[in-house]
Amino acid sequence: MKRRTTRTLSLSAIALSGALVLVACGGDDTDGMDHAKGGSGSGSAPAAAPGASQGGFNDADVMFAQMMIPHHEQAVEMAKVVLAKTADADVRRLATAIEAAQAPEIALMEGWLAAWGKPADASGGMDHGSGGDGMMSDADMDRFRAAAGAELDRQFLEMMIVHHNGAIAMAEEELAKGVNPEARKLAEAIKSSQAAEVQEMQRLLTARPGAPGGASGGTSGPASSPASAPAAATGGHH
Repeated sequence: MKRRTTRTLSLSAIALSGALVLVACGGDDTDGMDHAKGGSGSGSAPAAAPGASQGGFNDADVMFAQMMIPHHEQAVEMAKVVLAKTADADVRRLATAIEAAQAPEIALMEGWLAAWGKPADASGGMDHGSGGDGMMSDADMDRFRAAAGAELDRQFLEMMIVHHNGAIAMAEEELAKGVNPEARKLAEAIKSSQAAEVQEMQRLLTARPGAPGGASGGTSGPASSPASAPAAATGGHH
């Protein structure tokens, strides 16, 4: 009788221990699942919303993207026009680089605006072709498309200097007023890369026999030095 009672107590203790183990294991598994879910969620967030949508943005960031998109689009159009006609190796190299750099940036900025819930085009924005942003007017573009040979190359270099300086001024405004990290990063890249291209285009213009040293065609003032064109572009933008 005593042995049976002892045996019953032992079996009860084993059953209780097993139940405790199961509860403990169940708790560990649940915690593990919760951690896994938490880790998966935090790990997938950057992939779900990459780029500028990760950070905050303000009106200056929105305006930067809205105005730079058509600005880039015109530069890409100018590059395509000259690539279809010119035989100048230096001009072709420059135009190819401009198209390769700016076409992807257009898609990048369009993605930002979509993520921010903003329209791709600005309303009541800058008057393109007025000289303040370096954009060419319709008349400038018509004259450019009609040109050929050395005249086409000259117009491309002179117009693109003014165009680049407008972009530099817009980038500087973004750096002064914008808050989005990715937009500011792009503005820095535009400022540095296009300033270098302005210097290269100035060099190519100066090397041309009989070529004037500055931009003409009614788009802006003389661009005989890299410092003069930014002044013209900046004047109407800031």
